[in-house]
Amino acid sequence: MKISVIGCGYLGAVHATAMADLGHDVVGIDVDAKKIELLAAGRAPFFEPGLPEILASSVSAGRLRFTTDFAAAAGADVHFVAVGTPQAADGDSADMRFVDAAFTSLLAHVKDGDLLVGKSTVPVGTAARLAEQVARSGVDATLVWNPEFLREGYAVQDTVRPDRLVYGVPADAAGERAARILDEVYASAVAAGTPVIVTDYATAELVKVSANAFLATKISFINAMAEIAEVTGADVTKLADAIGYDNRIGRRFLNAGVGFGGGCLPKDIRAFSARARELGKGEALAFLDEVDKINLRRRARVVELVAEALGGEVEGKRVALLGLAFKPHSDDVRDSPALDVALRLDELGAVVVATDPQAIETTRRRAPQLRFEESVEDAVRDAEVVVLLTEWPEFVGLDPVVVGGLVAGRTVIDGRNSLDPAAWRAAGWIYRGLGR
Repeated sequence: MKISVIGCGYLGAVHATAMADLGHDVVGIDVDAKKIELLAAGRAPFFEPGLPEILASSVSAGRLRFTTDFAAAAGADVHFVAVGTPQAADGDSADMRFVDAAFTSLLAHVKDGDLLVGKSTVPVGTAARLAEQVARSGVDATLVWNPEFLREGYAVQDTVRPDRLVYGVPADAAGERAARILDEVYASAVAAGTPVIVTDYATAELVKVSANAFLATKISFINAMAEIAEVTGADVTKLADAIGYDNRIGRRFLNAGVGFGGGCLPKDIRAFSARARELGKGEALAFLDEVDKINLRRRARVVELVAEALGGEVEGKRVALLGLAFKPHSDDVRDSPALDVALRLDELGAVVVATDPQAIETTRRRAPQLRFEESVEDAVRDAEVVVLLTEWPEFVGLDPVVVGGLVAGRTVIDGRNSLDPAAWRAAGWIYRGLGR
């Protein structure tokens, strides 16, 4: 099929490339000329496993091209809008300027019978508002909402082989036709038995933010238990194992640590709460404010542990940070707990030396005042405290004996509860986890 993808950031670039890899004829459109130049050359502007290979092959095969010209969308039959919805500068609400601008620009180039597909995470009610805009434009096109459920580090897999497909469509013949077209777009996933949920606009919009709210709540729940464990002498990891055997609860996302971050969960739960308040139902999501507070307290707790390890005197002390990205297999440092901890320690006067397999350059652009080292060995050398903040396999698998020969002080703070406490203590380290 002939497809356009408006917005070539993380979501849009992955979606456009994956659609081309599935055999569709795709054009990606974005106002950022530098980003488009990189993508057009077959180079990914961010780190995502598996993306460089299919990007290069799809561009070279001629199935995928990129441009800043919105007129290029005129040749497509299905148009995906995948622009960002960041947190507004003056509050918790989602900033909808980019979505609105994308639809306004796109409508000048669509034709009767086209399908406009929203993929951005938006406040409930957005699709209905945009559908009215499409109707007023005079073009007989149909708007549907098809939320994304990408996990950074697994985004290509999640696009090609999603765990579910959700179509928010109008309740008429046009909606039925739209669902059939999306089934064609996602033909390989549908043929593989992927569940397809066809529903209304509002439900489709709520699916994504509800899923993120649930995950954030589960993470903050176990971190709240970690706070209790720390003052009672309990072990939150054993606690999580025990309650995780209950299949109504499950063990996934019950890992206490420095908390969640990234470009989705933090801003999405805040925007969800803000939208609930706008709808006069703020009390329904008031618990998300506490979820957010618990999450932020975990970052402060790591800084407290560093200060405790240093006898209360942080200024001038060398602290090695292992990890900067908000999660492994990503270079994303948006609302990263690791970067937040680094900046807090820097403000206290610590000599912060950080390393990460992929996120050094993305961090350098945001926090050039920090010191970076490419290798773990150089980062930990002469450090008085070592802090694990992103559970990259190469960090979790470090040999505590080898690392112990490089540092000035053998104290490790495990901000992800990913290390083996017994092995590190046996190597002469003071080990501190969160909730353990």
